[in-house]
Amino acid sequence: MSTASQQPPDPQAPGKRRAASRGVALAALAALGVVFGDIGTSPLYALKTVFTIDNGVVRANESDVYGVVSLMFWSITAIVSIKYLALLMRADNDGEGGVMALAALAQRLYKHAGRGAGGLIVVGIVGVALFYGDSIITPAVSVLSAVEGVEVAAPGIASLIVPISAVILTVLFAAQRYGTGKVGNLFGPVMVLWFLVLALAGLSQVVHRPAVLLGLSPTYAVAFVFMHPAVAFVAMGAVVLVITGAEALYADMGHFGRSPIRRAWFFLVFPALTLNYLGQGALVLQDPASKANPFFLLFPDWLRLPVVVLATVATIIASQAVISGAFSLTRQAVQLGLLPPLTIRQTSKHESGQIYLPVVNGLLFLGVLAIMLAFGSSARLATAYGVSVTGALVVDTVLMLIVAPLLWHWRWWKIVLAAVVFGGLEVTFLSGNLSKIATGGWVPLLIAAAVLLVMTTWRHGRQIVTDDRRRKEGSLADFVESVQVQHLPRVPGIAVFPHPNMDSTPLALRANVEHNHVLHRRVIIVSVTVLRIPYVPASRSFTLDDLGYTDDGISHLSIRFGFSEEPDVPAALRAARRAGLLDITAEELARASYFISRGALQMSRKPKMMRWRRALFVTLAHNAADPAARFRLPSTRTVTMGSDVEI
Repeated sequence: MSTASQQPPDPQAPGKRRAASRGVALAALAALGVVFGDIGTSPLYALKTVFTIDNGVVRANESDVYGVVSLMFWSITAIVSIKYLALLMRADNDGEGGVMALAALAQRLYKHAGRGAGGLIVVGIVGVALFYGDSIITPAVSVLSAVEGVEVAAPGIASLIVPISAVILTVLFAAQRYGTGKVGNLFGPVMVLWFLVLALAGLSQVVHRPAVLLGLSPTYAVAFVFMHPAVAFVAMGAVVLVITGAEALYADMGHFGRSPIRRAWFFLVFPALTLNYLGQGALVLQDPASKANPFFLLFPDWLRLPVVVLATVATIIASQAVISGAFSLTRQAVQLGLLPPLTIRQTSKHESGQIYLPVVNGLLFLGVLAIMLAFGSSARLATAYGVSVTGALVVDTVLMLIVAPLLWHWRWWKIVLAAVVFGGLEVTFLSGNLSKIATGGWVPLLIAAAVLLVMTTWRHGRQIVTDDRRRKEGSLADFVESVQVQHLPRVPGIAVFPHPNMDSTPLALRANVEHNHVLHRRVIIVSVTVLRIPYVPASRSFTLDDLGYTDDGISHLSIRFGFSEEPDVPAALRAARRAGLLDITAEELARASYFISRGALQMSRKPKMMRWRRALFVTLAHNAADPAARFRLPSTRTVTMGSDVEI
């Protein structure tokens, strides 16, 4: 009888497990401060909107209240708990979530399987455009709905609601530069308090009227729909407000990871929301007049003003959820070539998803402020809310059904079941919100259409420019061979050419040879890659290729950075020299010249785009982030050159 050798127990294992658990708990706390603000503040206006929509077509009687509460509970359960938390968070693209990551994942899966995938990215573009429409509305309606609680506690200062809201939003957007991690650490404890207040306020009413718990049964939702189909259809247009922010949960996955988000949801957020909606329903049954503002009327008079303050802070955090999601989706769009290169600042040394985009932040701020000033109240904004949200939900479901057969190996019956449950519910939500288009719903759709136009224009124009550049660049291997034959004069110095790959020739290098008929003594073509790890070890940072000749002074250097590292090309070259990869002196490197390949965009005689779209593309290209600034190239030794590119 043989005995298997056993490894001795690791004395540090318990400590490591405790540290890991503590890390997840801290991440869950930070996630509460960023991810759950939007869906967590829906109790402020969701039930109120249901009972006030269309002049109170939903009545404050037992069957309607139980039916609405049941619709709310099962909508949250199906869409948020099952679809997003249980299913879609398993469909990440290198740790990133959101509709763009899902579209990119679908495209990659179908390309790998040898199937057509060209149209999938277009579906993603539609989804992200709708998300941007939601991102403009959410901060305005959330903050206004909270500050309007002042009317309940102190009616005399109602005229200051819009100015106060504008100041709050200005401070919020100004704080984005410090990063979602720091914002989350600040807001996390506040959101813990907020959800505890939600739970206790709802529980106090449920205790006095426990029969409201019957509303958790799906039979009341079914009965409400079948007994009052027209009323239920109208109500669905407002019930959808309880799941606003679900897409932001998925889009923000790259900021904190799936485990912290799931734990925070199931242990705190979901129970607190359920209790609060039950409590509001019980209050409306007890006092039908309370349907005008059931959330704030849950609290006694002496507590309302502090709750208004807490609600205001919570709605600031609600805005944070969609702002962070917009940052994530924008970066993914840039990486997929759907938007021009933008300045992206990494705000965390540990999480690659924690980023700040100054341009996106500024545009969102201006849009939110304009929307808030134009509508003036949360009641009027509620008429514009929901169309883009439900559209984004439907797009996510379509993409989920597309990836499910290849990613999770789903059989056909699972796909049909998911389409009926998720798709059927979301299409109903969307249909119920279409009536809002004439009364304000056109605003987020107009924003979405503008984003869609920008993305499709940049994608098409970029493809035209890339094809033309690739033709003019030619093969790098062929270029090196031609240099060997031409015996060009070599001038002293080092020339560095940043270029995305090793296959083609930098336009600046080709233009230098064709027009000046010389080469520098040392030519280094540099390609930069940013990996999804914080720091890259020195042993993996560089790869040098002599391109087939060891004596011609032309080489290619691949540089790899971690997401927490600054992509400083001059500093990386100095590190490569110290590592012995570059046979040059420090003095020579300090005097090196850097050449950026950028040709002027010229209108083609045979235009491949409509004139106005070409003008839009050129405008976007001129406002793209400067590669010299991104790679920290010295301005006094950086030259931009190349040949004209036709569009």
